[in-house]
Amino acid sequence: MIIRQLFDPETSTYSYLLADETTREALLIDPVIEQLERDLRLLDELGCKLLYSLDTHVHADHITASGSLRNQTGCQTALSHHAGVGCADIALKEGDSLSLGNSEIRVMETPGHTPTCLCFVAGNHVFTGDSLLIRGCGRTDFQQGNAGNLYDAITQRLFTLPDDTLVRPGHDYHGMLVSTIAEEKKFNPRLKLDKAAFIQFMANLNLPSPNKIHEALPANLACGEKQES
Repeated sequence: MIIRQLFDPETSTYSYLLADETTREALLIDPVIEQLERDLRLLDELGCKLLYSLDTHVHADHITASGSLRNQTGCQTALSHHAGVGCADIALKEGDSLSLGNSEIRVMETPGHTPTCLCFVAGNHVFTGDSLLIRGCGRTDFQQGNAGNLYDAITQRLFTLPDDTLVRPGHDYHGMLVSTIAEEKKFNPRLKLDKAAFIQFMANLNLPSPNKIHEALPANLACGEKQES
């Protein structure tokens, strides 16, 4: 499988292009609207046909490019069935899978950062969105976040994947590109805590709201497209 990791410097968001090496059927995970032309150019350069644009959750820090990619390429947009986004073509749930040629991408529900969070498993890679970050995890203090649910999603779902599974996060703020399940079990300080201590820790982060939250949330509920007033 072809995998390309892409970066939006303003929001420290990682997007991912996945494509079958033979058929060149492709999908994008968490595309950012400001990077639309870059991503379209890469698809063209690699000779890929975009079948799907996936969002790991309803983002609060950037506007998705899913709707614009659909308009330009004819791809289908997809995110969690819990999101209630009527403009999405596919409402994904636990156990669903998407095919790119001979490659399969499996859907895992990992609620906690938000109730709509999904991870995508492709071979020995897991694309974790904001659920599991490198040496961290997504915040749980808004968008109906729940620290207990996130702890369970990571420790009882993601940590059951093989230890050598490559962790591909949705963000990194420290220059880290990739990790493994084994590394995060061993070195992630938040996941060394027991569940009660984790919940307490997450309740006391006191983080500022994302800069684009008031713009991003309504836009992402409309697949990233501007709505006529």
